[in-house]
Amino acid sequence: MKPRRPYLLRALHEWITDSGDTPHIVVDATNESVIVPRQYVKDGKIVLNVSFSAAHGLKLGNEFVTFDARFGGSSFNVSVPLKCVLGIYSRETGQGMIFAEGDADPDPNGQSPTPPPAASPADSAAKEKRARFKVVK
Repeated sequence: MKPRRPYLLRALHEWITDSGDTPHIVVDATNESVIVPRQYVKDGKIVLNVSFSAAHGLKLGNEFVTFDARFGGSSFNVSVPLKCVLGIYSRETGQGMIFAEGDADPDPNGQSPTPPPAASPADSAAKEKRARFKVVK
């Protein structure tokens, strides 16, 4: 099977845009192949506005997200491997999706990944206390 992440990213981008909201992606900027203005990276991550008005020439491909944008008044060519896109959300509502690691790459054997082991009661309690994704400006 092909990786799900590019399809999910495109679908959620369309949904957020069609809803009249502003799509943003969260990127793991620690990977050397991520090309973003480094001065805007915080804690190894960067949040990028990928609306059509901000991301000129936006391409949500199967391997990379690429576009031109302005950062602090200067034009910059952004290139992000899909495996480094951690999630997409609406700036206005916070609704979106954090991608699972398995969404980036297909299983090399063409098989579905093995299911995780059953959760213990301690794991269930930890999940209830899990932090929610929220935008920090």
